[in-house]
Amino acid sequence: MRKLLFLISTTLAAQTIPEKVLKIIQANQAWTLEQQRSICEIPAPPFKETVRGIEYAKRLKALGLVDIRTDAVGNIISRWPGSSSPKPLTIYSAHLDTVFPEGSDVRVKAEGKRLKGLGIGDDCRGLAVVLTVAKAFQEAKVAVQGTILFVATVGEEGQGDLRGVRHLFTKELKGQVDNFISVDGTGNRVTARGVGSNRYRVTYFGRGGHSYGAFGMPNPAHAMGRAIARVADLQVPKEPKTTFNIGTVEGGTSVNSIPISVSMEVDLRSESAKELATLDERMRAAFSAALEAEKARWPDSKSPLEFKIETMGLRPAAEPPDSLPIIQKTLAAAKQLRIPIFATGSGSTDSNIPMSLGIQAVTLGGGGQASGAHSIDEWFEDTPDSYKSPQLCALLLLSLNPLK
Repeated sequence: MRKLLFLISTTLAAQTIPEKVLKIIQANQAWTLEQQRSICEIPAPPFKETVRGIEYAKRLKALGLVDIRTDAVGNIISRWPGSSSPKPLTIYSAHLDTVFPEGSDVRVKAEGKRLKGLGIGDDCRGLAVVLTVAKAFQEAKVAVQGTILFVATVGEEGQGDLRGVRHLFTKELKGQVDNFISVDGTGNRVTARGVGSNRYRVTYFGRGGHSYGAFGMPNPAHAMGRAIARVADLQVPKEPKTTFNIGTVEGGTSVNSIPISVSMEVDLRSESAKELATLDERMRAAFSAALEAEKARWPDSKSPLEFKIETMGLRPAAEPPDSLPIIQKTLAAAKQLRIPIFATGSGSTDSNIPMSLGIQAVTLGGGGQASGAHSIDEWFEDTPDSYKSPQLCALLLLSLNPLK
């Protein structure tokens, strides 16, 4: 392997450590894939990541990590023993949870060059990449300045609402973390901005009654229909990208009954905290206007009609500039490794929390090729250069926590 122009100023002797780490990671590509496959066959449904977490802690211990513990919400936290001081403190992580319900078939099947399984890319690949860097650090006997914590978080997906990483930054390690790196999904993506999301369950409810005998009262389903129509007509900016969606609707008891209640689940997203707040306000106005329009349709009725909004999840948006040191170091490391990263992107990941708090953070893809995330058809294919993504993670860690 060509001699690398390393990202930090070190002695000539120390510069051989990064080269060793990179060579070990490349040599362990098959080992990484096996970690990915075997992790994926351990269930980790929403809010029930314990079994996978216990096994992951065992694997961290086997790779030399110390001070391994499970925090109050289920995150697995471990420390690289080659640390020399509390600062800088860097978290290197992936998430344990999947979107699939308890009882799902988690067996991984080989189909040609592809591995097919629930969560095989998101985020079994990330979990494997974290382990691969730990293995390389162990074999190369890496010792760094500051502290690196290898972490597996819970609750990244869906209604988990980032509860694991939120707990880390607001309670467990509040005010202590300097840098955050997460590995989520596949490919060579660099997520440097956080897409914020507000998720709500909106319920319209009234008295209900017979569709014929009680006709003439405000109908919760009709009110919700009016709300959906108003939402569908909202205009949102293309830049920064801002979106809305009504993903589920439910309620009622029978075709010949005026519903007592109906509900819908709403998802709002934007790269901009300002645009997200504006959209949220306009959505709420649409819900209220729909209620009033339905009541006005039946002015002689005394039957009540109301609505309520329940929060399902709030993920903060963040727009840190590409000039941040962690982003520049990521791009420099990618250039060293000849990884074709032409631009940073945005996404909804664990990094949203530290980004929103002004803490340097980036989410990296785990390499390889994949498709069908969050579906029963999810697959991953190892590529000849899959090892480069864990190499990128390793170089970034060593640039943030230089060698001793």
